[in-house]
Amino acid sequence: MDVVLPCLDEAAALPWVLSRIPAGWRAVVVDNGSTDGSARIARDLGATVVSEARRGFGAACHAGLTASTADVVCFCDCDASLDPALLVPFVARVARGEADLVLGRRRPQGRGAWPPHARAGNLALARMVRRRTGLRLHDLGPLRAARRTDLLGLALTDRRSGYPLQMVVRAADAGWRVEERDVPYRPRAGKSKVTGTWRGTWHAVRDMRAVLAQGAAR
Repeated sequence: MDVVLPCLDEAAALPWVLSRIPAGWRAVVVDNGSTDGSARIARDLGATVVSEARRGFGAACHAGLTASTADVVCFCDCDASLDPALLVPFVARVARGEADLVLGRRRPQGRGAWPPHARAGNLALARMVRRRTGLRLHDLGPLRAARRTDLLGLALTDRRSGYPLQMVVRAADAGWRVEERDVPYRPRAGKSKVTGTWRGTWHAVRDMRAVLAQGAAR
């Protein structure tokens, strides 16, 4: 299995994250313009490193997806807020044909794990997705697994914060079986580039609302 890890200045988190990759799986760290030596650290720790010059969470995720070769591909943040070892049952569900896309529903562990403004934005988006697709989701978190060829078949186009949402919306439109599993969500290492500020959260919500509007117009 391949685990795609979009990375922008995550030198402090990489050792822990990569130590949690299940045995026999491959970590694909997508360096999105880091200046703190993240790419070198990841390479030294045995990860496959892919460089993506175009800034954006979706750009990094998609570069990792296209670089992957495994049948089932996973995604996980590279900031130590989520444990990639939790992906094992996700992959099992997909590999057995019991689900097409498995998502992690984040359950905050400790103070500061999930700022109130970020949680509120996520909840609002989950409700919009429910109205748009009928999927009764509670979270649009980054921990997820699906088959690589199926993901490529969704022809995802967003290269910013809307990428995870576009994946869910297009999967629902394609009739995929989408599941949620509870996962612990820890305080991240360092400051978030997206949800660490109101402005970052607003830009993410704006990107995702645009994805929903595009979907409705299709």
